[in-house]
Amino acid sequence: MIPRPVSVVASGGTFTLHPGTVLDAPAPLLAEAAWLRATLGPPTGCFLPPGTADSDAVALRLDAALGPEAYRVVVTPSAVTVTGGDPAGVHYGLQTLRQLLPPAALRRAPVAGGPWTLPAVEVADGPRFRWRGCMLDVARHFMPVAGVLRLIDLLALHKLNVLHLHLTDDQGWRLEIPAYPRLTTVGAWRPRSMRGSRIHDEYDDRPHGGYYTADDIREIVAYAAARHVTVVPEIDLPGHVQAALAAYPRLGNGSSPAVREAWGISAHTLNVSDEAVDFCRTVLHTVCDLFPSPVIGIGGDECDREEWRTSPAAVERARALGIDPDDLQAWFVAQFAAVLASRGRRPYGWDEILEGGAPAGALIGAWRGPEAAAFAANAGHDVVSCPDMKVYLDYRQSDDPAEPAPVGTRLTVEDVYAFEPVPPGVADPARIIGAQANIWTEHMPDARAVDYMAFPRLCALAEVVWSAPERDGDDFARRLTGHYPRLDALGVEYRRPEGPLPWQSRPSARGNPLTDDERREVIAGLTARLLGRA
Repeated sequence: MIPRPVSVVASGGTFTLHPGTVLDAPAPLLAEAAWLRATLGPPTGCFLPPGTADSDAVALRLDAALGPEAYRVVVTPSAVTVTGGDPAGVHYGLQTLRQLLPPAALRRAPVAGGPWTLPAVEVADGPRFRWRGCMLDVARHFMPVAGVLRLIDLLALHKLNVLHLHLTDDQGWRLEIPAYPRLTTVGAWRPRSMRGSRIHDEYDDRPHGGYYTADDIREIVAYAAARHVTVVPEIDLPGHVQAALAAYPRLGNGSSPAVREAWGISAHTLNVSDEAVDFCRTVLHTVCDLFPSPVIGIGGDECDREEWRTSPAAVERARALGIDPDDLQAWFVAQFAAVLASRGRRPYGWDEILEGGAPAGALIGAWRGPEAAAFAANAGHDVVSCPDMKVYLDYRQSDDPAEPAPVGTRLTVEDVYAFEPVPPGVADPARIIGAQANIWTEHMPDARAVDYMAFPRLCALAEVVWSAPERDGDDFARRLTGHYPRLDALGVEYRRPEGPLPWQSRPSARGNPLTDDERREVIAGLTARLLGRA
């Protein structure tokens, strides 16, 4: 099973599901019961009609003493009982139940006639961290709703509970904002995309775009909630806004850029006018209306200050505020935090928002290495650990030149599995509330490419954040081999251990492989900036 449970005790015999097997679920668990029937029924023919748990039954139960998200599965030759500390725990127990069945039970329609047997076993389990996440960048390459829903199913199977949606960036704006319609009529589209690493300056000359309507978001959020996945939106501000400025140039600092076609970081930022601040407030209020997440991503990363240093309006605004123009980002972040506080939400920003002082209560996504995570935690912030050299799933998976658009350092399944979210030097380890893998999609034009880059490395991350910190790499490798048939049944085009299949390579998209030392040097410089400006 992946992730590895806390305890598994096998006993003799098996339990066989068949069309007459009943499901006993109390009223608080009717949603979990409905999910189980809809998931297991089509491939197995076992639709689990309601019944009482005397024998030949699956029973769902609640026991608050187990704790949030924890569960216990007991399989005997006569019955199955799944008990959770809360409905989420029951759901995770049911995901474990799916993994105890033959892989064909994970398909959407029947391909085998059974028997659908479960080994007699007792599983006791619960998570190490409460934030077990995956970030999906839909700004660089848009993923239609169906692909997002499919990814949510894969996250839930692996007991990951946060989908961080990176909705806006220089290369595209993906969320409908009624007050600013040009964000999607203009900002959601670009005439072409860069092919491969930006160092080659090559393009595919193919238009790209897309965005989510309010109803699309409502569907995604509801679908995720039914699987106990929280969708955390991110609107990147006040940098990474070139797509927004293409739609509304008056919000910028004098230029009229188009939606960015190249990868990398735009030098354009929001201006410091009251109108720009009102724009941010309106966008964030709309986001809060659509997403019930208790935290809202505000980005705050890689914000170039040069336009503020040279803009008379920005210099004057900074003077009136009694700050340096370089500190205008911190001023912006304070405005965002105030808006979110008025809606009962917390800001979630990349660790750059620590530069100049992050608002009290802000959640920090620490991507610039373990030093950034330790700094944020010791400054009193809750932290999601996501260092780029450990969990950036756009990085190449081997030294094989056939890897699709190989960029960054080599990051293998084994490397991800060895990642420890709590870095040295953290005074209060409870400040590290979890970790997430980040799927930046510059080099992933579609869901097939995301599959290849995400899996099985995301399986390794799932175990890192769910299971105990003590790990056995050989044992994980053995279990992962047994997990591949499940991914096959689910239609996941994962990277095989032997390397990319011919159609998974992208010879026309040239990469830019870096050594570990080269990447460490880049991150060391960025971390030094954090420590110098915070």
